Amino acid sequence: MAQVRGIGGVFFKSDNPQALNDWYERHLGIVSRPNEGAMFHWRRADDSGKQEITAWSVFPSSTKYFEPSKAPFMLNYIVDDLDVTLAELRRAGVTVDDRVEEYDYGKFGWISDPDGNRIELWEPR
Repeated sequence: MAQVRGIGGVFFKSDNPQALNDWYERHLGIVSRPNEGAMFHWRRADDSGKQEITAWSVFPSSTKYFEPSKAPFMLNYIVDDLDVTLAELRRAGVTVDDRVEEYDYGKFGWISDPDGNRIELWEPR
């Protein structure tokens, strides 16, 4: 069975993303870059030589990125092999989005949990 090895991102909606980003920076020291969010760097417990990133980002409440979920948040989980993970989840009857996107920093796929929450799966390069 494919397994998640970490949280790759925490994304949530706001009616006023800039004001919320400013609040988090002022009160918690989370500095976000436009269209990028904040990046938390960490090392893997099973191999401290490997560095990972957890993204944190506020999206406008009008974003369509979380659809078809109506939830105001979306989690991103890091996986070792996205293709294998998605195939296993399909066989298990999980709702898997047919779309897979690939960028220079990794490959992304999406699933939905039983409550309809959209989950992003990321295989970093």
